[in-house]
Amino acid sequence: MSDTKRAVVVGASSGIGEALARRLAADGYEVGLCARRRDRLVDIGDDLPTKAYVARIDVTDTEDAREGFSELTDAMGSVDLVVVNAGVGYENRELDPEQEHATVATNALGYTTMAVAAMRLFEEQGHGHLVGISSLAAHFPNGATAAYNASKAFVTRYTDGLRYRARGLDADVAVTVIEPGFVDTDLAGGDLWKCSPETAADHIIRAVRKEKRHAYVTRRWRVVAWLFALMPDALARRLFG
Repeated sequence: MSDTKRAVVVGASSGIGEALARRLAADGYEVGLCARRRDRLVDIGDDLPTKAYVARIDVTDTEDAREGFSELTDAMGSVDLVVVNAGVGYENRELDPEQEHATVATNALGYTTMAVAAMRLFEEQGHGHLVGISSLAAHFPNGATAAYNASKAFVTRYTDGLRYRARGLDADVAVTVIEPGFVDTDLAGGDLWKCSPETAADHIIRAVRKEKRHAYVTRRWRVVAWLFALMPDALARRLFG
């Protein structure tokens, strides 16, 4: 039996997803690359030092996403790790309904589609590790990005629920939720303690190796999350209203 490890990265065409795919390949993983921009995935795959598989997947198209994921994992064989990283976010004080709906469709419904597909795969093969990329934004509401923050809160709690469920499975399944702060991507949102996608990928890989239940990227953000939990609502409204 081959000792080669295999990982799928959903949302691998840029940012944290691309950095993770490159980091995993450098560690010897064969990598399945998923996103809407197939041409970009092909370019990334051609640049990896290990075998790469490419699938164009739009997580908001539920049936197509399920079929694409199934075809990809069938081609790869056994998959050890699935990272669900696809996400969008808009500053939307005008409450444009299309932007709000697009955010929820991708970050909440799309995440659910891919996470369920991964968990079903792991149950069938008897092992696997699901990693959900959430955000520090899950810890507080924001008047300008209401749908984004709420959808990331969903990702965190839903992933926690999947981890609780995994405890009762007759399979070796680990589940990790990652909450990045500011990362130098299109969704950065700020500059405080901003890290590069490559640094974020290093922290995520470290959490994967330790099979952590939860990790902040970078770790200093755990203090900020703790402060958010203690913040009076009146102050939060002034800061984030």
